[in-house]
Parts: sequence; structure tokens; C-alpha cells
Amino acid sequence: MTAVDREFIGVPSPALGRAGAGGHPLQGFYYTPSGRSPRTALIASHYNVDFSEHYLATRMAERGYGFLGWNTRFRGAEHLFSLDHALAEIGVGVRLLRERGVDTVVLLGNSGGGSLMAAYHSQSREPNIRPPYGRSTVFEPALHLPPGDLMVFLAAHPGRPEWITRTMDPSVVDENDPNAVDPELDMYDPRHRGSYTPGFLARYRSAQIERNHRLTAWCRTQLDAARTLPARDRIFTMGRTWADPRYVDPAIDPSERPTPMCYFGDPKRANYGVMGVGVVSTMRTWLNMFSLEESDCIVAPHLARLDLPTLVVQPDADSGVFPSDARGLYDGAATTDKEFVTLPGDHYFVGPDGARDTVADTLADWLSGRAN
Repeated sequence: MTAVDREFIGVPSPALGRAGAGGHPLQGFYYTPSGRSPRTALIASHYNVDFSEHYLATRMAERGYGFLGWNTRFRGAEHLFSLDHALAEIGVGVRLLRERGVDTVVLLGNSGGGSLMAAYHSQSREPNIRPPYGRSTVFEPALHLPPGDLMVFLAAHPGRPEWITRTMDPSVVDENDPNAVDPELDMYDPRHRGSYTPGFLARYRSAQIERNHRLTAWCRTQLDAARTLPARDRIFTMGRTWADPRYVDPAIDPSERPTPMCYFGDPKRANYGVMGVGVVSTMRTWLNMFSLEESDCIVAPHLARLDLPTLVVQPDADSGVFPSDARGLYDGAATTDKEFVTLPGDHYFVGPDGARDTVADTLADWLSGRAN
């Protein structure tokens, strides 16, 4: 394989500047074939996961492409996330690629990055991001985003609001008591667990949506009441967020995934633990990222503006992103130049052996007919 060069990049944020201690809020690594300046490069970013050393970075550079693993300042800081700021900061990464001679920029939306990169492209085509609750958007020039040229969805789900809603436990009866349970809506109750009836699933999904709306209403009420107070926002925790029936019932959205299983292992144990998406948040960030009513992190409206050639890649054994998610991305994308591929592997293609090289080969083959 081709040798690979790796360049560290650290730059200020258009919304924040540079940290007082000297650090740059926006950081990443740019991978290129050694001694070459590729004309085609991918950029990958996420809501809060560090993608600077993404598993595809070296592999794509070995195949002749550039790869910018790009972190906004919200890396590891999900509880502070704001979509308008994140999009402006991804725009910095796209401009950096253009400045390095890249003609074809590939927006790589991996996992949660799928809806984030779809929102980025959507905003670059037609400004549409709503202001976060209680404040205006980041200054307007920062949201004039340089567009990408191609889109790849890789093990991508339909957005943070949908993700948190479908995995939040609707049997919660007291947000301040992680052990308070309504047994009629408890998917882990022995009376329900295993194979769920259509009636139970309908009640369950409806109650999940209701929980999302209750939290939205609570955040709005708290923020409205605090507008004239010194403390106008606060941190809160949300328990029990590993409760998608698909974690234990393989007949729902069938795939090769193991069950019972979620990204943190045994789903019931994870559900009563403290790890997961959305566990800690501010009220403004919860509205901006997770609310079904307030958030623009929902992929569907952005897919309606997706006019780029698009590749959708779905692992066949993903424990948290399911076949219907990938199909929804493919069907929802407005472009007619689109392709859907299912490959063997888990969410990040850690297994089986060679899975990550298969992903890289698949992307390289698809790019070879569309990129410079």
C-alpha cells in the first residue's frame, strides 16, 4: 500500500476564536498519500465523537485520497453542542481542503455524523437552520458554507432526535429517580421481554415520543422562567437511554446483529447505567440536539435538499443502526444518483477480519467513477 503522511491542523473557531491557554478549538489530522496533494478528499466529523484518527483515514490515503478527520470544538462536549456553531466549524474544514488544492470534497457522514453532514450540505444549499432556543444563530457570514461535492452515509442513523427517542425508556415515571418504572411499558419486564406484540410496540413507541415531548416542554418552561435570572441555563441528567426493543428482539428490523446487545453490551445493564447518548445536557443543548420539535438535527428535511451523488453503506450486524435507517436515508435522498450497499460488519466494522479494508475498497471503487 501507498505510504501515508499525516498533518496536524489546529485553527480558531469562527464562533469562539482561540482558547486563552493557546489551544485551537478546531483540530484534526489530514491524511494524504505520501508526497502527493490529492484532488479528492473526504472530511468526517461528528456531534461529539473524536474522528481525527478515524479508522478509514489511513486506508483512504493508502488508496490515493485525502482524508480530514475533523473535530469541532464539541468533541467530548456533547452537553454544550449547538448546531449552527458546529456547521460553521465544519465549514472551516471544507475551506482548508479547498485551500490545499482539493477539487472534489466528499462529505462522510459516519454514525451520528450522517445527520450532521446532511445538515451541513442542506445549509450550504439553502440557509435553513433555526436559531437555538433563546438566542440568535452564530453571525451570518460564518453560516455561508462552502459546499461539498459528494455524500457518503456510513452506518448512519436518521438524527439525534430520532435516535434518542427510539432508545429512551418510556417506562420512566420520574426523571429524578432512575429506578422508578411503569411495568406496563418496561421492555425488560419478563412479561414483555423477548418477542414483542404489535400492540405493545405501538404503545411503547408512542410513549417514547411522549417522553421526548415532556422533556422538551420542561426545558422550555425552565428556560422561559429563567430569562431574567442570573443563571439562565443548567446541566441536567437523563437516565435510562438504552431501551430500543430491537436490542433484544431480532425479529424487529431483522439483520445479522447479535441480541440481546447494544453499543455498551447488555442493554438492560446499560439502560440502568450512566453511559450513553444524551445522558448529560444543558437545557438549551437538549432542545437544539434532541428535541423532536425544536432540533434541526433531524435528517429527513435535509435529505430533501440532497442533490449530490450519494452512497449509503450499512453494516449487516450493527447493534444500533438498523436496515430501515439506511433504507430511509437512501429513499429520502432527493438525488437520483445514489447507491445502497450492505457490507459484513458491526457499527465501526471492527469485525469480521478485513471488514474495514472492504469498506475502504467500496468507497474507493465508488469514488473512482465520480472524483477527479
